[in-house]
Amino acid sequence: METILKKKLTLVAVAIVIVVIGFYLFFQPEDETAGTEDIFAASANEEMEEVTKPEAESEPRIMKVDVKGAVRAPGVFTAQAGDRVIDLITEAGSFTDKADMDKVNLAQLVEDQMVIYVPKIGEEDVEGPANVAAAPTGSMASEGASSSTGGQVNLNAATQADLETLSGIGPSKATAILEYRETIGKFKQVEDLKNVSGIGDKTFEKLKDSITVQ
Repeated sequence: METILKKKLTLVAVAIVIVVIGFYLFFQPEDETAGTEDIFAASANEEMEEVTKPEAESEPRIMKVDVKGAVRAPGVFTAQAGDRVIDLITEAGSFTDKADMDKVNLAQLVEDQMVIYVPKIGEEDVEGPANVAAAPTGSMASEGASSSTGGQVNLNAATQADLETLSGIGPSKATAILEYRETIGKFKQVEDLKNVSGIGDKTFEKLKDSITVQ
């Protein structure tokens, strides 16, 4: 009787061991797989973060601008993208008492190698607000990059009033041209004018002989 009981207990113990081992083997691979999946998922997330990280902001563009004329401290000054004429005139010590401020477009965005010339009151042969413009050849803005060249309006230097003198260009279209020039950049060719909202082929044909780009 004791022998039978011992055998039964032994069988029960063996069965329990088998169940425990089976239970362990059954669940262990899943845990390892889950752990492996977690590692791969974390790695993938890290790679995705690396890809989606915003590129480092580029260094601000540095420009040199020559400020001349009726300012207190004329000279060549350093400007950054987004600076306007008034900012550079302020750098040059502001206007003198003899400066004719009405002939300078204070709101115009500056460009590299630009010449800002502030005329004196009563000074002749100086254009209006468009006398401020890029002058890569080193010439004075009033001589080389005025709003009007040979009777044609320079799209890259014209003011609102200059543009409204063109056939088919009213206040709204003139404003659109100025906004295009400030946001997109200078016109590289006269045909670029058709990229401005509200100016189609018919309008362009009317005024193409009256405009130029410099």
